[in-house]
Amino acid sequence: MTDHKQPFIHSGAEKKPRVQAMFNRIARRYDFLNHTLSLGIDILWRKKALERLRLQDGEHLLDVATGTMDMGLMAQRFAQVNVVGVDFAFEMLAYGKKKLARKAAPDRIRLVQGDAERLPLRDDSVDAITIAYGMRNVGDIEQTLSEFYRVLRPGGRVAVLEFSLPQGKIFGPLFNFYFRRILPFLGGIFSNKTDYTYLPESVRHFPSRGDFMDLMRAEGFLGPECHDLTFGISSIFIATK
Repeated sequence: MTDHKQPFIHSGAEKKPRVQAMFNRIARRYDFLNHTLSLGIDILWRKKALERLRLQDGEHLLDVATGTMDMGLMAQRFAQVNVVGVDFAFEMLAYGKKKLARKAAPDRIRLVQGDAERLPLRDDSVDAITIAYGMRNVGDIEQTLSEFYRVLRPGGRVAVLEFSLPQGKIFGPLFNFYFRRILPFLGGIFSNKTDYTYLPESVRHFPSRGDFMDLMRAEGFLGPECHDLTFGISSIFIATK
């Protein structure tokens, strides 16, 4: 059994089972903590990312690190798209299926347990890809982006929604204090403090905005853009194949 008290490794194959175990552990509290600790603003951030994808009826959307299906279900409000949701953590998908059963158009959404670094899809098979707050959880960002490029059709779009480090002189330190001190404490009340200590650590280890766009270009993506949200707490990275 994985010892969740050990420090997290932030890249490589050893990271993946730790992350998988963590999300299986927090699955039943995930939605509550996600929306509560972000004061509900994470819902707006997902909406902004989907707006930039400009989804069209009949398109095929791949939602990676789909979790409990927030992104995939929200996509249905923008267009009648066919969604494949992929996640590494079985328990997250189990709660996603329960949520899906209560929503409309379940026939247009399919859930699959899988690895972002080895996607269970054919080449050139989807029109758009989303990943919301999951890119920093993969073991190999370059391999994940390579897989995104492989399964996207030519002209397909990708939207990566991820936490960022605010750059303002006033808001940046305030957010850093909340992220590193307050959030783990609050998370520990309802879950495990170590799990919510991982969140600020993983953001700190994630590539800078410029470096991440360079990684996208290196895998072949065209015209990557970064759009900051809410003082730079979160960022949307958009690119095309």
